[in-house]
Amino acid sequence: MRPMMSPPLLSPSPCPLLRFLRLYHAPRRRNPTAAPLPPYTFRRRLLLLLPAAMSSASTTAPDSVVADPCALARKVAAIRAAGPAKLQVIADFDGTLTRYWYDGARGQSSHSLLRQGNEEYDAKRVALYEHYHPIEICPDIPLPEKAKLMEEWWEKTHGLLIEGGLTYEDIKKSVFDAVIAFRDGVVELFEYLEERDIPVLVFSAGLADIIEEVFRQKLHRPFKNVKVVSNRMVFNEEGRLVSFKGTPTSRNP
Repeated sequence: MRPMMSPPLLSPSPCPLLRFLRLYHAPRRRNPTAAPLPPYTFRRRLLLLLPAAMSSASTTAPDSVVADPCALARKVAAIRAAGPAKLQVIADFDGTLTRYWYDGARGQSSHSLLRQGNEEYDAKRVALYEHYHPIEICPDIPLPEKAKLMEEWWEKTHGLLIEGGLTYEDIKKSVFDAVIAFRDGVVELFEYLEERDIPVLVFSAGLADIIEEVFRQKLHRPFKNVKVVSNRMVFNEEGRLVSFKGTPTSRNP
């Protein structure tokens, strides 16, 4: 599950140069004990980065904000120079490949869309979410401490899924009923990468079996170059969940 994202501080501008100027003027959190920046800093940096910002305008989407256009231009040039044989695409799933907002509602994640067909256990998982999600998005908790709490959350959630008798049919029905959709252009991007044998690694803290079912139901076709690395379930012969493979896959280090 992904944390709720705050609205951007800056409104995207159709002009790449104007976006660059707005971003550079945006207030930043500073160390109160640090010495103040010299008054010429912005002008000096602007003179250095302005040519790069203008030259990279053609590679910048009209509704995007780029913090460092110069770095972006260098990265794009390096990717082009190396060619497709040296390229691998790594993407998150929830809220990255899928829409954050869909059909008038917050898009569901690969965890939140799941319904076990057992109201008691669904309610228990919701209670876990309400307890742990504020911890997940809290910026003041040290990462090592947060990572342990997130693993604790996933272990409890996985235990409830097993104890509650989740089946693969439950997954299929959950995906069918889910408020989830891929972002515009995802199919075209995957097709473009597949034609050029460029591998795509979908790395997610969600559930691989659900993600793959979303691919099957929403894209209606497989992609030979796409591999999902996520928490994977083990089902018995009756299609009932009995365990999870390996250790939990998380976004935290």
